[in-house]
Amino acid sequence: MPIISILNPKGGSGKTTITTNLARSLHERGHKVLIVDSDPQGSARDWHAANEENPLPLVALDRANNVKSLPDVAAAYNFVMVDGAAKLEDMIAASIKITDFVFIPVTPSPYDLWAASDLVEFIKARQEVTDGKPAARFIISRAIAGTRLGDEIVTALAEQGLGVFGTHITQRQVYPQTASEGGTVFDSKNADALAEVNALTDEILAFIDAEGA
Repeated sequence: MPIISILNPKGGSGKTTITTNLARSLHERGHKVLIVDSDPQGSARDWHAANEENPLPLVALDRANNVKSLPDVAAAYNFVMVDGAAKLEDMIAASIKITDFVFIPVTPSPYDLWAASDLVEFIKARQEVTDGKPAARFIISRAIAGTRLGDEIVTALAEQGLGVFGTHITQRQVYPQTASEGGTVFDSKNADALAEVNALTDEILAFIDAEGA
């Protein structure tokens, strides 16, 4: 039962969008998935409340001491997806300490990558005392369809010392449209969005398998 935290202290990076769509993708593949909203702003909770028939369970753990209890809760699930808080260092630190994998969504801008540098350093410091855990990767989010990453983005990613998934989540209206109804792209007929979420899920599952989780 891997615990996956979607973290970035910067707002607007796509944390809740990626958390909810990945969770639904795993659910569609037959996995038992729990979403954890660790952000006091409650974006994931608002999303969940907008759909009384939401197939995914959600719990709110928006205090650092509460997050510490998550491994016990997680035992009943195949995957736990933690929607990370923004700008709350104690919450982010608590999440990193109990998580198996940290995925960091960043928009294709060097400014967003630089903003995540403190988070990357915290992850690396944790890895040094825990035999490489949590494993971490970047996810490019809100990319513009049909464009390529610029050289400055590639350089900035390399400087952070973490890998990046090949699949990008692009900026599509279907994401906020389905979210406003408590749904995901799996409630739409947008083939391109479905394809990229499924492709990212494939990459993440392969990465988890390679890490031996």
